[in-house]
Amino acid sequence: MSQAANRSEPAVPAARSSSRAARPVVRPFAGMLDVVVVEDPATFSFQGSIRRSSIVAGWTWVYRDLCGDFISADEIADGSLTAAALEPQMAKVMARMKAALTAAEADPEVGRRLRAMLGSDEARAALPQLLNALRGRPLLPKAVAFGKAINAIGEDSALGTALQSMPLNDQPLAALLFHAAMGQIANPTRLITTVIKLSGNANELSVSRSGFSPVIDAMLAHAQNQIHLLQPTGPFADIDLVCRGLERFHRLVRALTGYIEFERGSQWAAVLSGLTKQVSDRIEPRLREVVPDLNQALRRGRDASADRLDDDRILAAINGIYLLATVRDCRASMALNAVFDQAWSQSGEALEMQLQRNLELIRQNPADPVIAARLDAGIKMAEVRFNPEYAETLRRARASAERTS
Repeated sequence: MSQAANRSEPAVPAARSSSRAARPVVRPFAGMLDVVVVEDPATFSFQGSIRRSSIVAGWTWVYRDLCGDFISADEIADGSLTAAALEPQMAKVMARMKAALTAAEADPEVGRRLRAMLGSDEARAALPQLLNALRGRPLLPKAVAFGKAINAIGEDSALGTALQSMPLNDQPLAALLFHAAMGQIANPTRLITTVIKLSGNANELSVSRSGFSPVIDAMLAHAQNQIHLLQPTGPFADIDLVCRGLERFHRLVRALTGYIEFERGSQWAAVLSGLTKQVSDRIEPRLREVVPDLNQALRRGRDASADRLDDDRILAAINGIYLLATVRDCRASMALNAVFDQAWSQSGEALEMQLQRNLELIRQNPADPVIAARLDAGIKMAEVRFNPEYAETLRRARASAERTS
């Protein structure tokens, strides 16, 4: 169901360097830290991840104000700067960053100017974390490979040995590595159960004492990083992306809430509650639109002679049914029970009613392409909302109606 928006070419060729330099920076540090970047909005932060807004501000400061003598703004703007080309300069980049931070901490006026260059207090506060991530950058590809390897480890004892090989005594570094690895781990539940076995207990204190708190933090950060995908608005919303984001959020959250004993009022419990609310608030308005979209998509116009198919409304209705089915599977991780129950029940009733009406119309007008297309869309929705067997029954009923007429 994914839809690509049409994009027009720029009217004026971007030939001048000033035009290119004004474009948004899309790959800070040439993508070296992409695996530890979380997208905004991000209310939860920990040592293993960096917000997109903060790393963009830090990178802009680096190439514009600190290292303009050897980092080309033109190469950044046109995307030709690669990690391999930037790597030989990283020692110099980090030295200048560290010197600028030291000067800012020693002189309040220098610190004020630094905040102005970065554009926000949040970006300024993230600079030490950014430096730490740059120090650990050589290990990030290994962490990604570690995450992929975990999926292939069959024995729990071997998985436990692999987890204990991480630098648990260096929590900032462990946080980075676990965050980089978590994006590759398909079954977070198995990871959590192994952490509990190694910790000897499922409560927060035991997990923290054993050095595995970065695992919990990384899972929360990755759950949070699904929120920017949840934009189920408009007929051309990428519903596949939305559903994948919801499913990933659900797997991460259920792995935590199903096995870790979170203390009432703890920081982790508060983060989980906040994430649940954010996701629910994004999805709830779209659930309320499912039934109206369905009815408008499948209902025949009052004037039969001017009846036409509303492609946008059909697409919105099908997307809504896909979203509804995904929420059904993930509802345990959201606060949407009442809204979902209502939408699920009413969508089933409305869909059955509209299908029966369209079957009757196709009997009366078997050659009408609008009614046929509307019926095809309804049967597709029935396949998702009910089951493939019911959809096949409807197809046979349609064929029978056309033969009879």
